[in-house]
Amino acid sequence: GQIPIISSTFGFCNFPHAMGITRTPSGLALASKHEVWMLPAQRGLAPKIKPENTFDIAFLTRSCHITGPIMSHEIAWCNKTIVVVNTLCNCLATLEDTWSFKPLWKPPFINETTPSDRCHLNGVAIDEEGRSPSYVTMHGISNVASGWRENKATGGVLMETNHGEILTQGLSMPHSPRLYRGELYVLNSGEGQLLRINRENGEKEIIANLPGFTRGLDFISDTAIIGLSRIRESAIFGGLPVTKRHTDLHCGVAFINISTGQLQGFCWFKDGVEEIFAVSVLPGFRNPILIGPEAKADENDENSQTIWAVPPPKSSN
Repeated sequence: GQIPIISSTFGFCNFPHAMGITRTPSGLALASKHEVWMLPAQRGLAPKIKPENTFDIAFLTRSCHITGPIMSHEIAWCNKTIVVVNTLCNCLATLEDTWSFKPLWKPPFINETTPSDRCHLNGVAIDEEGRSPSYVTMHGISNVASGWRENKATGGVLMETNHGEILTQGLSMPHSPRLYRGELYVLNSGEGQLLRINRENGEKEIIANLPGFTRGLDFISDTAIIGLSRIRESAIFGGLPVTKRHTDLHCGVAFINISTGQLQGFCWFKDGVEEIFAVSVLPGFRNPILIGPEAKADENDENSQTIWAVPPPKSSN
């Protein structure tokens, strides 16, 4: 059948080397090159931002935790804190005020959490109760610096964290493991695939093949929202199966029915955007706005504005 056309609006703000994003009880958190940024939600302020009555929720950058350059990839809200995939140090970590990061978990074959990017740990799935990490993705099993690169096209694995056992292997640069409605999903990025994984035996079921490097996954109802990237031919991304299957790779977002595998809709960026790392659904909202840490007023732009978040004045009696 025909794919419906849905009107969309886009806004852009700058975070240095933006990577993982996650919902928190108060808003959003976003990982960047040296920091994890906190963006509390401001529902009352959103309609006042120009153009007025356009936005239904606003996320304003208000604070950050400085981690240093740890190659943060995915982040997740877990057990009332933020869990960061610390790719450089081959571990999952939490954030505490005193420390740059606090190691939480590492693969059993990694002997120390030192800066080395040995297995390119990149994704984490939190159990559906939000209590603990359940699965992680990595590009290879290696305990030497950058060892994952030797077999990147087929060396990827999905590992459960409780016992550190490999559930599925032979993946191509996997990302974005997720638990949803009791089932386990992962993006087999180098193949451009969305997979459903049998949690008992690790068997792979291909739900959809897509024309891009799949990275970034979230769900709403029966739909998976998947980020796609136009990867560049390089030492890291060269020779991947998806580049042989599709001559024209896309960057954008695809909407896939997880029951049928059908493409329900898509949004491709023709230029200006080449890669997407993470996607996050905001249920109940149609037009959010995100204000970055470097937002500045432009005197020559009539719609430019400085966004202030201040408490309402106390009423006098």
